Amino acid sequence: MLFTTLKRTIHAGLVSFWRNGWLSMATIMVMALTLFVMGSLLFVNALMNSVITSLEQKIDITVYFMPGATDDQMLAVKQDVEKLPDVKAVTFVSRDAALAVFQEAHKDNALIASALQEVGENPLEASINIRATDPRHYAAISDFLVNKKYPIVEKINYFENQTVIDRLSSILASVRGGGALIALFLAFIAVLVAFNTIRIAIFTMREEISIMRLVGATSWFVRGPFLVNGVLYGVVAAVATVLAFLPITWLIAPKLLLLVPSFDLYHYFAANFLQFFGLLAAFGVILGSLSSVFAVRRYLKV
Repeated sequence: MLFTTLKRTIHAGLVSFWRNGWLSMATIMVMALTLFVMGSLLFVNALMNSVITSLEQKIDITVYFMPGATDDQMLAVKQDVEKLPDVKAVTFVSRDAALAVFQEAHKDNALIASALQEVGENPLEASINIRATDPRHYAAISDFLVNKKYPIVEKINYFENQTVIDRLSSILASVRGGGALIALFLAFIAVLVAFNTIRIAIFTMREEISIMRLVGATSWFVRGPFLVNGVLYGVVAAVATVLAFLPITWLIAPKLLLLVPSFDLYHYFAANFLQFFGLLAAFGVILGSLSSVFAVRRYLKV
């Protein structure tokens, strides 16, 4: 009996979907626009995360050692710093490595090259580069190094860059918070538009709902076909949205790479295609079905 009722409900929903083709198409278009906004917000969020991660990777502090410090002493400091919970990575840079990096960075500057030859020896110091899990933790890491009073530590560059690091940390936090609020606001508007569109679609069939109730149909039997319609709206809209994103991301990706080299939009979309489609389809189905259930409720009272 339950299987028969379910079969009839699905069949009625499919018939209603095809019979009201233009209305279904209009509803799907609005749903697709809603999912397009949601998908765009996902792309913007991924882009923001890529930019923020890239900026965070450029923030670090460097600890410079005295010229006479031995490798064992410097590695001991490195190991102490690595034990801190706020530290993400610590990289040791020897004097020879520092010189090689410096020469590569200034290989086209003849004046600097001649100055190094005149000095005759390596003027650079060994160091460790410290990267924190969060830019806000650099102050605590620097305080740890200062309080330890390592005799082989000559300088910590955090104090020279403290203003820049603090300001950048504040900007990153503001971008995260502001981006989340904007995304929620746009998502709310998109959902509201889709919900009202489905309400209008069901409004056109209010007489049919009243007749079904008058002949003794239960509330859930009446809701069933509209629930099926809502699911179909969501699935078809998700397919249309994903197909629309394929050429759009392919066209935008090269131009976006010029601005943000760390983020390939088309590669990101292709790599996360199934998850992306699944998320949009799930959102579309939930939005379509819930909107249908709530919209039809007001017409069940006869």
